[in-house]
Amino acid sequence: MTNWYDKHYRKILIIPLALLTISLIYLFIFYNSHGDLIRRDISLSGGTTISLQGDYEQQELENKLTSQLDDVQVRAIGDLSTGKQLALIISSSAQPELLTQAIEDALGIELTEENSTVEFSGPTLGSNFYKQLIIALIISFFLMSLVIFFLFRSFVPSATVIFASFAEIVMVLALTNLLGIKLSAAGIAAFLMLIGYSVDTNILLTTRVLKKREGTINQRIYSSFKTGIFMTVTALLAVLPAFFIVTGLPDSFRQIFLILAFGLSSDIITTWMTNASVIKWYAETKKL
Repeated sequence: MTNWYDKHYRKILIIPLALLTISLIYLFIFYNSHGDLIRRDISLSGGTTISLQGDYEQQELENKLTSQLDDVQVRAIGDLSTGKQLALIISSSAQPELLTQAIEDALGIELTEENSTVEFSGPTLGSNFYKQLIIALIISFFLMSLVIFFLFRSFVPSATVIFASFAEIVMVLALTNLLGIKLSAAGIAAFLMLIGYSVDTNILLTTRVLKKREGTINQRIYSSFKTGIFMTVTALLAVLPAFFIVTGLPDSFRQIFLILAFGLSSDIITTWMTNASVIKWYAETKKL
């Protein structure tokens, strides 16, 4: 196994580089088609959200509303212990009056303060909030890069860690768009969390390979792999059951868990196929 890795570790780089290239091409095409890099939900684009208390047929209501209005989403909120439906959350880019009237016509009831709540955010407010979140994401990535360069004080190891983090975010972003997921403010926050997750295992690997002298380079990489993959799998086992098993979770929570699961999975590729190969190459060149 060691001989095979020594012979082919440079070729392994082709896999993550190909995935990153495909992701970038897809995002470029997506941007040209949609004028944005993500699909935004109501919280980031503006619109109306109505919380309707009671047990109503979700799919039937959604079908009726979709025939009258564009961009309608209906989701159920249930009790965590019993699974009983407590309310429906209806979101649309339509004005509050239009959405309210459409719901009343579909269900044959009158929406009042006792059985519903209405929230509306204008497109300007949603757009400004979205821009602020993107700025926060860029600043966080920049500050992370500064910390990495300060920690290693060498261009190749620092650039590799930063590149791996960038590749992970790009691949997850492309995957969310491909699956038609509309990102909320919670989704953008999940990408902020990914910056921390992505550098975690990369710093572990780079530090252990370059700053420790015990054992061979392969032994140091394997030691880092055992620790890093255990961390990643443990995190996956924490977020995946919450997404697939626990019912009644708000969509914002489920979106965070899903994006973290995507990110942790891509972290395996970016860390152990990209960073490990480059760091091994660098360490052998420097005879560390």
